[in-house]
Amino acid sequence: MSDSIPYISVIMPIRNEADFIERSLEAVLMQDYPRDCFEVLIADGMSTDQTRTIVEATAAQHPDISVRIIDNPRQIVPTGFNAALAHARGEIIVRVDGHAVIASDYITRCVEHLQSSDAWGVGGPIDTIGTDGFGETVALAMSSSFGVGNSAFRTVKDKMLLVDTVAFPAYTRQAIGIAGPLDEELVRNQDDEYNYRLRKLGAKILLAPDIKSKYYSRSTPRALWRQYYQYGFYKVRVLQKHPAQMRPRQFVPPLFVLSVVVGAVLASFSNLLRRLWTAGLAAYGLANLAASIKLARAHGWEHLKRLPLVFFILHFSYGLGFLAGLVHFRDRWGR
Repeated sequence: MSDSIPYISVIMPIRNEADFIERSLEAVLMQDYPRDCFEVLIADGMSTDQTRTIVEATAAQHPDISVRIIDNPRQIVPTGFNAALAHARGEIIVRVDGHAVIASDYITRCVEHLQSSDAWGVGGPIDTIGTDGFGETVALAMSSSFGVGNSAFRTVKDKMLLVDTVAFPAYTRQAIGIAGPLDEELVRNQDDEYNYRLRKLGAKILLAPDIKSKYYSRSTPRALWRQYYQYGFYKVRVLQKHPAQMRPRQFVPPLFVLSVVVGAVLASFSNLLRRLWTAGLAAYGLANLAASIKLARAHGWEHLKRLPLVFFILHFSYGLGFLAGLVHFRDRWGR
């Protein structure tokens, strides 16, 4: 890329984000980037709460920045992103979610790294935070390798790395032109699939520690369960489309769930199988407890009463969603 000041399009696919959108959009509008050199496109999934009203009120406080609302009648992230992309004027496209708050120099840092490297996409580590006790515990679990595996953008804070994927990425327009739009079949995991598609074309995805953002975690067990169930469910479609994209760690949760369910059935037929099943559950319980104690010791013992449940939800909901996806998409292999 050239060293000139490129025009930026920030795309925010959202739906019913009344609790978070003001702080999220305000962070975008308060960037230190030249205010006449970026625009914001809100792809709204026909929100039924006060999201649009809040967006309009927040945008009105910054009349020097172009903020446009794009309808997204299908109400999912990829269709919203693609609809906004069709209206975007930027040389660089930055995606920001409605649960995210980016640092004031986020755009500036993204531009610097795109201009100084041969990466097609850049992003940074995210600092997951909560709005209440449960949310704060979820944030801790999501920053733990026991909770989310080795996802670099969640667990690596101080190193510049070439990675598989990043959160809230910035892409060059050229990269998007080559890779095409987001896959509109994927309700979840569309970013993983997209970055794999880019890397398959020879692109580099850069994780830079000075590109900083915060992400608000889900604040109830039900919301967390639904989120990770969908991650597992739609990961099956990514596997079917791009088998080489999968990592061994992503098969661990479904194998865990399968062993629990099948083991419970087989345990009734044999004392040996019952002992093996019990031993497996005990091993998981001990690993869960050990990881919970380690995090609680470092971040506060009040989290210990919630961490085992949060870890279980992360693992079991993802694994169950993956198995459900295998059944639901069973006729989609090779398609």
